[in-house]
Amino acid sequence: MSESLSRRTLLTAGGAAAALMSLTGCGAVQALRPASGGAGTLVVHSQFNGAVAGADVFRAIVQQYRDTTGRSVATLSNGSDLPIVFETSVLAGKEADVAIINMVGKTLAWTDAEATIPVEGYLGQWGLDTRIEPGAVQEWTTPSGHLRAFPYTRTNWPVAFNTRLLEEAGLEIPLTSADLIDAADRLRSKDIGPVTIGGGDWSGQKLFIQVIQSFLTADEAADVFASGRFSESEGAVAGIRHFAELRDAGVFVDSAQGFTSDSMLTQYNTGKAAIMSSMSSALAKVPADRAAETTIGGWPVPPGAISTRPTVIQSFNGMGVWISENGSRKLDLVEPFVQWLFSDEVVAQFITQSGRDMNAVTDVTSDRFPLVAQAQALAAGDSVDPVILPDLLIPEAVFEPMTQATAQAFGPGTSPEQIVDVLEASYKNA
Repeated sequence: MSESLSRRTLLTAGGAAAALMSLTGCGAVQALRPASGGAGTLVVHSQFNGAVAGADVFRAIVQQYRDTTGRSVATLSNGSDLPIVFETSVLAGKEADVAIINMVGKTLAWTDAEATIPVEGYLGQWGLDTRIEPGAVQEWTTPSGHLRAFPYTRTNWPVAFNTRLLEEAGLEIPLTSADLIDAADRLRSKDIGPVTIGGGDWSGQKLFIQVIQSFLTADEAADVFASGRFSESEGAVAGIRHFAELRDAGVFVDSAQGFTSDSMLTQYNTGKAAIMSSMSSALAKVPADRAAETTIGGWPVPPGAISTRPTVIQSFNGMGVWISENGSRKLDLVEPFVQWLFSDEVVAQFITQSGRDMNAVTDVTSDRFPLVAQAQALAAGDSVDPVILPDLLIPEAVFEPMTQATAQAFGPGTSPEQIVDVLEASYKNA
């Protein structure tokens, strides 16, 4: 980093100063120092942590890399707190050489703040220009033309339908809102939950965003989510009204506003609910017996919608491989490791052993994760309309307030006008 202003910017924006003091005190920053593993050690900081899909595969492929090359790789892992831990280590000049993390929120500022280096110059030089989907490279490129990182995993966000439970209620997969409302009534009469969702966290935010996009073109959606001017968009208002209609008709499980993505997955996996909107990495966690009675589709079409087919959120955004300033001084170690990550062998391991969707060009599918394979086939076909994942458009400071606003939207009694107000307030007050 050429000048300390960029670090101060990160510090001010992210509250990393306090974290730095805290981490310095407990010795955690020292643990992030690349030199702690020796000058010839590559340090990789990733979100492949705990029960995250692919965490086991990542640990295995790193060990394979050590065994086959004889090179030294030290790994660190964090979950959702990785951005603040990484930024803190940047402020201390002790960051890992490589960070593998989602492109969302705080990470969107890293390239411009020089916390990580742009990598477009290495794309062809390292032979990755033919390995990564062109759409992914485009999505990961900043407005000023810099490739933030090497796009690694991607997002495919369909809807899972438990056909056994639907059949018990005398139903087929709902394709329209009328079908969905009818399905909710008949499922409830059988004591089966209809659509389960983590209305209190990001999963509810994403379903809310998906529902209202049925009334927005991609360009209109981009403008609305970037600006927060929901009340000025006829389509956004229509979508919010429709969302409230679905909620009031009992489409979502009771108390959805208090649930999380984990409770959503538990309800679906235990057969307590028949339908869930789920990103593909969560579909990989549906057990085999439940997967056998699941069909993957899209969100039903509302009346008067712009979309003519059920919708699915699709995005090349997932984890990327970022290079830090420390890493830029160790490219002889970074280059072969990144090339190993994008090799056919490693990409195939992630797909077949963890069910991850990848941005690498590949024709490998996973038999072990049939729902992920169904989702991939659905995305490649023409039976659904894709809608955007606006994570790159929503300002970082708005993310959490907006999630709180959408949690209110899932709560009974919140009018469409009140939903618009709290959504716009989340932008104005951020």
